[in-house]
Amino acid sequence: MQSLIEQAQENMNDRQQLLSGWLKKNNNLIEPSLHLLAGDASFRRYFRIYQPAGSFIAMDAPPEKENCVPYVAIARALRSHGLLTPDIIAEDVPQGFLLLTDFGDRLLLNELNADNVEVLYIQALNALAVLQSCPEVTGWQVPPFTIDFMHKELKLFQEWYLKNYLSLALSAAAENMLDELFLFLAKTAASQPQVFMHRDYHSANLMVLPNNQIGILDFQDAFIGPVTYDLVSLLRDCYVAWPIKQISQLALHYRDQLHLAVSDAEFLRWFDLMGLQRHLKTLLTFARKYCRDGNAQYLKHIPRTLNYMMYESRQYPECQEFYYFLRENIMPAQQGVMTICAG
Repeated sequence: MQSLIEQAQENMNDRQQLLSGWLKKNNNLIEPSLHLLAGDASFRRYFRIYQPAGSFIAMDAPPEKENCVPYVAIARALRSHGLLTPDIIAEDVPQGFLLLTDFGDRLLLNELNADNVEVLYIQALNALAVLQSCPEVTGWQVPPFTIDFMHKELKLFQEWYLKNYLSLALSAAAENMLDELFLFLAKTAASQPQVFMHRDYHSANLMVLPNNQIGILDFQDAFIGPVTYDLVSLLRDCYVAWPIKQISQLALHYRDQLHLAVSDAEFLRWFDLMGLQRHLKTLLTFARKYCRDGNAQYLKHIPRTLNYMMYESRQYPECQEFYYFLRENIMPAQQGVMTICAG
């Protein structure tokens, strides 16, 4: 009897054969050899294809798990708005196959250093300002990031990270505290100006193109949501950290760029609380990929994410109980899990 891992591998091999056949039959590619690229936290896979005319990217998005319709619609909307997203050369949405232009290998995450971080972040913020003003998307209704949606998503943090990953048994008081925190964060986010929101706008989804232009990937989960969500995803990225003062200055620079009539203190409050919400969501994603899918590659980013949360939660009285719970319960449990994994 096949294990789940063996069955998943067999399904991926079958998908790869179907993709190769589609590329050769429908796109006149010469013996398309598929080179798997490092993936994200979804079920999509990306392959580079080398041809005499250059290289291309093929996306495999299993239709029972992923939907190509928003990707296609949003890519075209963003490109028409002047942003750089991969051009869709060919598509087979029912099968979940796309053929895309290749943006190369200069991932923003790998390009950042202390000397260029502000220059590259300013470029990314300029692109973000355009993205957040994106008009209606033809062929796809971009959903609202509602209080109810946010609250349900934050409850998944409790299920996947605290219970399934850390094996923490929560008291009734702790569960009530978390529920109140989740609702507070959701309501605070909903009170911000609502804009077109990429939802995963960080250094592993942005490419550095010629002249330091920014190429945008992985936008298919867009929402209409809080103005600081993508901002904090970029500036308090779970994959890299920069000095607090530098990040605060960049956040306020973006506030000025948008001409938002809100004080420094209030905007940074929005930014910090949105960061806490974003990082709770990130931890549940990392934990779910490990517990459900056996994918441990994101676990190394959990300590950085927790450090962000320690800073964000200790700034505001509404988050003080969570700060102490984080410091006295979550941090020791996380250290214990890391010790076991390392052993």
